[in-house]
Amino acid sequence: AITTPGDAMLGLALDEPPVGWHLANPQAAKPATAALLAGETARFEIEAGSAAWLTNSNIERNDTGKVVIRATAKAMDTNSDDNNNHEIVYHPPVLALGVGCERHCEPDELIKLATETLAANGLSAQSVACIVSIDLKADEAAVHALADHLGVPARFYDAETLEAEAPRLANPSDIVFAETGCHGVAEGAALATIGKDGTLIVSKQKSKRATCAIGLASNDIDPLQSGRPQGRLSIVGIGPGQTGWRSPEASSLISRATDIVGYQMYLDLLGSLIDGKSCHHSDLGAEEARARHALELAATGRDVALIGSGDAGIYALATLVFELLDREDRSDWNRVAVQVSPGISALQAAASRIGAPLGHDFCAISLSDLLTPREDILRRLKAAGEGDFVIAFYNPVSKRRRDLLAQARDILLEHRGPETPVVLGRQLGRPDEEITVVSLAKLEVDMVDMLTTVLVGSSNSRHITRGENSWVYTPRGYAKKGPDAANAPVHSLDNSKNDPKNDKAN
Repeated sequence: AITTPGDAMLGLALDEPPVGWHLANPQAAKPATAALLAGETARFEIEAGSAAWLTNSNIERNDTGKVVIRATAKAMDTNSDDNNNHEIVYHPPVLALGVGCERHCEPDELIKLATETLAANGLSAQSVACIVSIDLKADEAAVHALADHLGVPARFYDAETLEAEAPRLANPSDIVFAETGCHGVAEGAALATIGKDGTLIVSKQKSKRATCAIGLASNDIDPLQSGRPQGRLSIVGIGPGQTGWRSPEASSLISRATDIVGYQMYLDLLGSLIDGKSCHHSDLGAEEARARHALELAATGRDVALIGSGDAGIYALATLVFELLDREDRSDWNRVAVQVSPGISALQAAASRIGAPLGHDFCAISLSDLLTPREDILRRLKAAGEGDFVIAFYNPVSKRRRDLLAQARDILLEHRGPETPVVLGRQLGRPDEEITVVSLAKLEVDMVDMLTTVLVGSSNSRHITRGENSWVYTPRGYAKKGPDAANAPVHSLDNSKNDPKNDKAN
């Protein structure tokens, strides 16, 4: 009854302030709005923030208005029984909370220092726009814990930017300069955020392992324009390509990302999901260039998704990213938040299409000798054959490499029968998908191309036909448990009584 007339007659809804602003006493919005709609005038008391959204509204105001609309960074006791029901208090995003801490500082220590400093100075945590620090702390858990605690972003500046604030510091430190390249982290970050017109209203405060300082800006602070965030790199496996086989987490990480890096064919599979994003692609074979470029982008504060087909950690780019981190040990890369998002691998996709050939112990072997010495591949083939593993072959052939698959077949025929089923899965999850089953003895290299995954059964794997269906499975030995296990009762739970459509439930 109030909201719609409020929007129409006042030009705003008092209980829905702009992003970054917080209504300190929501319980007062309704009676204040009702009073304004009944003809009362308002008295504006704007102590902080860019209140144009209020002052440009249709609210009639004068110095004796019954309704008080206050914008302040000061903490207010809005739960007191003595409060005026016609006073509305907003906290605008005008405080920059600069912090510094030792490496591995306990999050609780920094949170305690910051919240006690705000309280001791009569400031509202709801006016904190962002937590700011030096980029050396971009991966510091305590800084991010504080940001999460206050529900604001964490942003970071390089030492050069913070050193430019040295003339304005209340507590410059040569020791800090020697360690970080700037004379003040907490104060410098707060000052860099509030700009030349802002004021450092709380100088550096210390606990055992942390510091904080607070700056007050003359206008609203936009965190997105303050410093830069911690860079993120999501190494995302999108499965074989079918949308239904892409995990919700993978889709979420891709949607969130600012930059997408990948082989062009894989990017094409994402369709409209990457519309409007900065896309970076390279040719097949340029895997290290893609991984390196993804790390470089993330190190500048970008949110990057590095795309691979199948699972990101199975013959894919996740390993290469961690190899680069290990090999180069670059401080800017080390501060990037890295996440690996799993996907459906080709071996899972192929197995699902034909039954359950991976139902018992299995292994995966890449037949590409581009990165793995051929003698290592042959040694693994012999070991897998002796171990009677079901085997998934990745990269079974290429234009120049046509012999390793034939060698693999011959090695395995020394350890399992000629009728052992072999599943050939080509273009899995795509419109021209093909699933073929042949016997191991009849497997020919020309049946396979670079887009094929090959599953070779163990000596126990079976190829059966039931009705119109053809299946391959590898038993685990349940038959050995005997008839008692097979005839054990199965208990059913009738959930229909919880169905709201059920009359008895109603």
